[in-house]
Amino acid sequence: MFRLWAKMFKDNHMLQDTVICDDSTDTRTHKVFRALDQVCCQFDLGKPIWLDATVMDFKRHAKARFYQDNFIEHIEFDYLEIHVIEED
Repeated sequence: MFRLWAKMFKDNHMLQDTVICDDSTDTRTHKVFRALDQVCCQFDLGKPIWLDATVMDFKRHAKARFYQDNFIEHIEFDYLEIHVIEED
């Protein structure tokens, strides 16, 4: 089971969170992208852009934060954090 926890923060307070589960046999990368798409749909957000620093953090810690620089449109929160909490 693959599970990704997504949290939206503003002023160090969690506004929303969700856990996305994926039982497919896809690659880890596909599972992450699909889970992020589901998170954006649930939170009514545009898809963030993976900057080089974001990719490096995710590879290193299985966690990434998406700030205003990662989004094309203006966001009403400080950052969106995703964290892989369980992998196959």
